[in-house]
Amino acid sequence: MEGYFELGHIAKLHGFKGEVSLFLDVSNFDSYLALSLVYLDIDGNATPFMITNRKLMNKGFMVVKFEGVNNEQQAQQLIRKKVYLPEVALQSLDEHSFYDHEIIGFKVIDRAFGPIGNVISVIDHASNPLLQIDNQGKEILVPLNLELDKIIDRDERKIWISAPDGLLDIYLT
Repeated sequence: MEGYFELGHIAKLHGFKGEVSLFLDVSNFDSYLALSLVYLDIDGNATPFMITNRKLMNKGFMVVKFEGVNNEQQAQQLIRKKVYLPEVALQSLDEHSFYDHEIIGFKVIDRAFGPIGNVISVIDHASNPLLQIDNQGKEILVPLNLELDKIIDRDERKIWISAPDGLLDIYLT
């Protein structure tokens, strides 16, 4: 949806009073703990839902109660719906940080190796998040928890990195 970024999805029911389990597909989970309003994709439209109660669970899940959703039948209609926030709600980041969704399609350039491909996604493994890059049909995975000395050029849609010695040789030679 134009102007929104995907925050996660409604995973399942939680109890019988209209609560649902919201999966947050984000790296910085703590930034979203005080959510009071989200948008659900209802028939292709960004539909606002006020959060009246929330409880942090583990592994990226939060139990939420939406205003006006008061029973199991109403909550059932929200299961598997994607959850969004407006892009304007995001804090500005410096040139060394990024939101996972914003760099999809960015060209990745290694300072020593040169252009290596375009970002397909960020794979959020808790202990080892990975930058997934497409190099003419070949997948390259670069661990993000390494000191990559990355620079994000949002205007040019490029990411400059310094991959550890030998990492790119595994994929590209």
